[in-house]
Amino acid sequence: MNKLEAFGHVAALAIRGDLVFPTSVNAALRVQLALDDPDCPMEDAIKLVLAEPQLAARTVSLSNSAMFNRTGGPDITNVRNAIMRVGYHNLYALAAAMVVRAFGSKITDPGLRAKAEQLWQHTIHVACLARIIAREVTGVNPDTALFAAIVHEVGSFYLLSRADEFPGLLEPDPENWQTASEEIITREVLKKLGIPAEVAEAIESLRSGMLQIPPDTLLDTLLLANHFAPVASPLAPEQQQAPHEDSVMDLFIDAEKREQMLEEAEADASAMAAALLV
Repeated sequence: MNKLEAFGHVAALAIRGDLVFPTSVNAALRVQLALDDPDCPMEDAIKLVLAEPQLAARTVSLSNSAMFNRTGGPDITNVRNAIMRVGYHNLYALAAAMVVRAFGSKITDPGLRAKAEQLWQHTIHVACLARIIAREVTGVNPDTALFAAIVHEVGSFYLLSRADEFPGLLEPDPENWQTASEEIITREVLKKLGIPAEVAEAIESLRSGMLQIPPDTLLDTLLLANHFAPVASPLAPEQQQAPHEDSVMDLFIDAEKREQMLEEAEADASAMAAALLV
């Protein structure tokens, strides 16, 4: 089975709703869907997190990281205080990160696992950059930007998780014939995961999206974050780059501020990676 046939087959399965998710994804999804309710009581949120030991440990770890404890306050040792420091939106994003990360758990081929790890590092860096770019440049809600960036490669993670069964998915494709199928797969995975429409639309527009001037949308935020991320996606060796990104950054942020943003994003990426390894 060649690449085009493999993509066509997986896309056809996706359209029918036949998406194969690791068991651990379902548990994280339950937490994510519950936390999507802004009126979810604190006690319910605590129970949900405590019911998933990995999520509980990672929430506490993330709350003590430099990303959420910039003043160097005392370490938090319980879920309640961790949730209060991190906030519902970031807890929601953390649950989404567990969902995305879980797709790599069923990969057995060493080469595919290496690609999944690089894709994860790319995702973390884009997420941390998107949060800062939203705050400093585009004016988008930083929590939304963080969440959107965490799930922006979920379609690629899904494809990697199926590549053991369909090796043709990773064959060279110089003419990019699989684009339509890849877009279908991404759209169906986003739908299955219940990703909000605003976020899904921005993610689906990344491949062909153009940067606005001035940049002020979620799509602009993701385009800029992808452009400046120091780790590239292994499934997109030739990163798509929206035009004028460097000049736009120069217009809105001076060189010193830009360097500070990149340094902050690198520190946050390290903190997030460490927290999610718990």
